[in-house]
Amino acid sequence: MAEHRRRDWFAPPDLKTATHAQREIAETCETTDRFGRVGRAAGADTSSAWRDTRGPIHAAIATLAWPDAVAGEAAAATRIPPFPYVPGYLGFREAPSLLAAWDKLPEKPDLLFVDGQGRSHPRRCGIATHVGVLLDVPTIGVAKTLLCGAVEGEVGPAPGDRAPLIDRGETVGVALRTRARAAPIYISTGHRVSLETSVEWVLKLTDGRRLPLPIRLAHEAANAQRRAMTDQMASA
Repeated sequence: MAEHRRRDWFAPPDLKTATHAQREIAETCETTDRFGRVGRAAGADTSSAWRDTRGPIHAAIATLAWPDAVAGEAAAATRIPPFPYVPGYLGFREAPSLLAAWDKLPEKPDLLFVDGQGRSHPRRCGIATHVGVLLDVPTIGVAKTLLCGAVEGEVGPAPGDRAPLIDRGETVGVALRTRARAAPIYISTGHRVSLETSVEWVLKLTDGRRLPLPIRLAHEAANAQRRAMTDQMASA
């Protein structure tokens, strides 16, 4: 990858460059399975102060042994985002902190669940795709809300029921019921994992809850990092 491309994909100087970078990342993304045996899965999530668009992004990656489903190491990092808050461009704000957390993990996971969109994005470049391509690791996007498109049909009431998410005639994700009486979540390919396989892995790790365990562990770790950094600043 050319040096200018790596820089623009990570920290573009303006919105026009960011838009071009997202389209390049989307073209680079692989939507078929390219990964081997999974001995360690992980979740990735970020946390920040409510409505603070300028303050630091606290990121965490929490690992999980598979198939034992035993929580392992978590790594966290805090960075000031190099890009302003613009809906649809959150990857440029969150990726630096997530990559810094990834670098701290002594053993890298074989599969990464990312809290956010993957291909279910107007330019097919949500945070799961953005991070997956930057790291060239298999990623799955797990989102709690819709960003683009519409669900075709009804999602049944039982865990495992699903319906396709369609945007401009393209299937970009799946609305998936993971828990009875809970709202569906939206699964999409991040990178190097097909949509069908992404859904299979989410169901393997949901264990009766709405969100898969790696995402829940990462959420807890990211919030812990935010609290720790807030306390540190308050006592300085």
